[in-house]
Amino acid sequence: MDQLKDKVAYITGGSKGIGYGIAQSLLGAGMRVAISGRDKKRIEEAAASLDRERVIPIVSDVTRLEDEEEAVKTILYRWGQVDAVIANAGLGHFAPVDELSPDHWKQMIDTNLTGVFHTLKAALPALKESRGYYITVASLAGTNFFASGAGYNATKFGVVGFTQAAMLDLRPFDIKVSTIMPGSVATHFNNNEPSEKDAWKIQPEDLGELVLDLLKMHPRTLPSKIEVRPSRPDKK
Repeated sequence: MDQLKDKVAYITGGSKGIGYGIAQSLLGAGMRVAISGRDKKRIEEAAASLDRERVIPIVSDVTRLEDEEEAVKTILYRWGQVDAVIANAGLGHFAPVDELSPDHWKQMIDTNLTGVFHTLKAALPALKESRGYYITVASLAGTNFFASGAGYNATKFGVVGFTQAAMLDLRPFDIKVSTIMPGSVATHFNNNEPSEKDAWKIQPEDLGELVLDLLKMHPRTLPSKIEVRPSRPDKK
């Protein structure tokens, strides 16, 4: 764990769910963490519940490149480095394609797909300096399509393709790039309220441990695309 002590990570969508679980794991490994989200109150409460000394709460909307640029500037001003970036912010709207609204389509494209580009674009100079790690949180929906998922599938297929191409572009700079593709996770996604009924699902802290494994891996080895799913499906 000493290899990660005082390293700096930036996590988008860090106020709850997967992003929050990743933040917990990285803090446990001795890292310093910045978390961002659009809701000022929620992101500040999340930061306070994690660690007031080693967490920076940042208000940022990943659909706005200038927000992400300001987020990275804030981290650099405070800590002088960015060693890992986890592009986790995302949302989903699910409806048959003939009922999917243009507004919902645009929200998903802007957040899930354009957002990961904005986060990487803003962080690239710092990642080149640190020879750092960029990780996107995609989904098994990025390779497996399903009914009423046209918009969500499109964005997650796009995130997987974007991340894999970015990996090839950034290897010459000694920047490692991976995408994590979870299946069912016990989060608030799609208006779910996590409870005992979600015990069979992947837990946010499990993904946090996976991110830690990636960050600790020998630099000669790059797991560039990781699919992860519950060990056993829910028993009906």
